[in-house]
Amino acid sequence: IDEIDTIGKKRDGGSNLGGNDEREQTLNQLLTEMDGFDATKGVVILAATNRPESLDPALTRPGRFDRRVPVELPDLKGRESILRLHAKKVKLGPDCDFGVVARMTPGASGAELANIVNEAALCAVRHHRKAVTQFDLQEAVDTILAGAQKKNKILNNKEKCIVSYHEVGHALVAALQTNSAPVQKITIVPRTSGALGFTMQVEDGDHTLMTKEEILNKIATLTGGRAAEELIFHSITTGASNDIEQATKLARALVTRYGMTEDFDMVALETVNNAYLGGDASLACSEQTAAQVDAKVVEIVQAEHKKAYQMLADNKRKLDEIAQYLYEKETISGEEFMRILNAQPQLPAGPSADSTNQAQ
Repeated sequence: IDEIDTIGKKRDGGSNLGGNDEREQTLNQLLTEMDGFDATKGVVILAATNRPESLDPALTRPGRFDRRVPVELPDLKGRESILRLHAKKVKLGPDCDFGVVARMTPGASGAELANIVNEAALCAVRHHRKAVTQFDLQEAVDTILAGAQKKNKILNNKEKCIVSYHEVGHALVAALQTNSAPVQKITIVPRTSGALGFTMQVEDGDHTLMTKEEILNKIATLTGGRAAEELIFHSITTGASNDIEQATKLARALVTRYGMTEDFDMVALETVNNAYLGGDASLACSEQTAAQVDAKVVEIVQAEHKKAYQMLADNKRKLDEIAQYLYEKETISGEEFMRILNAQPQLPAGPSADSTNQAQ
């Protein structure tokens, strides 16, 4: 029985008012039919749902459904195996490295990974290639994450310059911090998702736990784009809307869900609903506490924004150099980015990036 929550929802007792008699009768009949099965009857019932918390307790008790099997998203090894499985259907070039693709796609489901292989095959056909190459797989990941390239969207020179500094701002703040994922790619090619460019960071492996410092570093990286605009152009644009949304979400989770502030300590101020359907959260506190939470979230984001701005100000020469290079090439790899960053002349005199980060 797939999507068993359609007939297996909790009975609330007010069915006469709600007009759900038929659904309750169906559930009652199902419970009756399932009652009394044992190992000798040779009958097995399997059911699937994305909303286990909405099922009737009588349905999930032992004797009806004895075992619950959570199907989680695949880990790094699992993603690589799934990619290899789907890639059997397509002809592969010698340079295809599924380990790299698996690292680029944390949190991807099996269906999304199958879509990446399919997209890579289409990309190879479009470029008149006989086999899928690593370039095609990389393009497929970009397409799934950020949308396809918009060929007809041409930025004027000023916008292109602003987007270059914005993206390099993200990458530079990420690179100058410790415990930050390495930059894999920076591009200023507009995408169908609405993004005018993006900076891809790839973790070395799957990380289940995150420290407070890592979360704060992520928030600082997200504010790096806007900070670069402020530093170079002394004005701000609408390009940071998605960064703002993500930074606020992380800062709020840090306060309400992870208990990482001294003000609220280990008190849960938020409850997560529908964990298997995106996990939307709702506050579980008084209005007064909610106002304090909002103030704390603003304080955290502002502090990280200032930190990012200071980092870019201290390394303005490198920011200019890499942004100019990105402006000309439109897409650069993480290796190119790090080569320019580490090239002579060295970063301006003063505290090193690591010591600056630790001091702040």
